[in-house]
Amino acid sequence: MGFACIDHHRQIRRGFPEVIYCPGKTTEQIIKIFSALAKKGNNVLATRAEEDVFEALAKTKKFPRARYEKSARAIVLEQKKLEPSKTIVPIVTAGTSDLPIAAEAKVTAEIMGQRTELICDVGVAGLHRLLGHLEKLQNANVIIVVAGMEGALASVVGGLVSCPVIAVPTSVGYGASFEGLSALLTMLNSCAAGVTVVNIDNGFSAGVTATLINRKIERNDS
Repeated sequence: MGFACIDHHRQIRRGFPEVIYCPGKTTEQIIKIFSALAKKGNNVLATRAEEDVFEALAKTKKFPRARYEKSARAIVLEQKKLEPSKTIVPIVTAGTSDLPIAAEAKVTAEIMGQRTELICDVGVAGLHRLLGHLEKLQNANVIIVVAGMEGALASVVGGLVSCPVIAVPTSVGYGASFEGLSALLTMLNSCAAGVTVVNIDNGFSAGVTATLINRKIERNDS
């Protein structure tokens, strides 16, 4: 890879946080990795972190600016302030039970400099509530839709807007939802053009993808 390509890659990656996926790691391992990544001076995001892990990290007194986002189960350390996005990334949830995954998407997008807004409880069981947010959805560059049960909300939103929709199936639902598989298949089979699907409960990937899309659009518009 030539130097020009390397430099271009660095430009693309600028603004990305250092990320730790916590499940499967001991508290000691997480703290050690967190410390090593923080030394680089970048922002750090630890996903799926339990509160006791944050408490152990706080006891080291190395990172007084680190905070715990309980709803997202994420540890956030912001060491570099990024210029906020011009436009807002809406994060739409079908129900309150989907909020933890939406919160993960929100924290991820925000640590990457995105302005976000949660639009909650607008699933197909209360579809009339979605219509009150239609104008802001239609003005967005990209939308994240988080839904469990049958996952129909992504198709509904996708049929109302002319921007990419990042659909996040969640493991919320009764037995026949198969821990998110029903929502995943519904979203993958959506007839609404522009709906793209991430893995079950993967709010992190949705936040990153939405950020990349929004950055590219805003860069081209400037």
